[in-house]
Amino acid sequence: MNTNSNTYTLVYATVMVVIVALMLAFVSGALKEKQNSNIELDKKKQILKSLRIDAKQNNIAQLYDQYVIKGLIVNTNGEILSYSKKEAFDIDIAKELSKKVEERRLPIFIAQVEGETKYIISLRGTGLWGPIWGYVSLNDDKNTIYGAYFSHASETPGLGANIAEPNFQRQFEGKHIFNEKNEFVSIAVMKVGKKAEGREQVDAISGGTITSKGVETMLLNCIGQYEAFFRQLSTIGEIKQ
Repeated sequence: MNTNSNTYTLVYATVMVVIVALMLAFVSGALKEKQNSNIELDKKKQILKSLRIDAKQNNIAQLYDQYVIKGLIVNTNGEILSYSKKEAFDIDIAKELSKKVEERRLPIFIAQVEGETKYIISLRGTGLWGPIWGYVSLNDDKNTIYGAYFSHASETPGLGANIAEPNFQRQFEGKHIFNEKNEFVSIAVMKVGKKAEGREQVDAISGGTITSKGVETMLLNCIGQYEAFFRQLSTIGEIKQ
């Protein structure tokens, strides 16, 4: 074949593209299990952070299994759809929130920390530039926030991105999601000096108002889906299964 011909160039380019594609497919397949494992460990680490437990890379799985003793899937009517901890963990909350409210399968995790029961809720919302997410844990009274963890995809460094900083997250500890009339009101995130009527509040991030309000809306919408479950749980007591 004439190496200077267009046919040779076309055949050569085609062969190289096929070889590179096969190599990339092989590498992707070889790394997929490791990638999935890292994603799973990162999710467990985030859940542990909402319990105020700072795990290291080599003990995340151990601590998760030690503290998170149950997982449930519930609907917005408060009905328990599954008692499987693994099924609850595998739920993609972003996909569930895209469904109609009555069709959502909502994960909730039950943990034991220093002999006390904690309920962990998955969160997903929108910041200024993209998605924000996290977890919030409640004490056994299903009202008092024990710990909170938030993260983001692309918020502005030094501003909205500060929702991922411990100083912002620690403000939520001890706050209540129900008011004195036992009405679900969630937590307000307000500019310093501003007051929210009828709700407990934390300080918004200076210069990150939109992201801060995104956290407020995320808490209201996501925790609110579990209101019926928590009210029924308060009536029936401990989950037996």
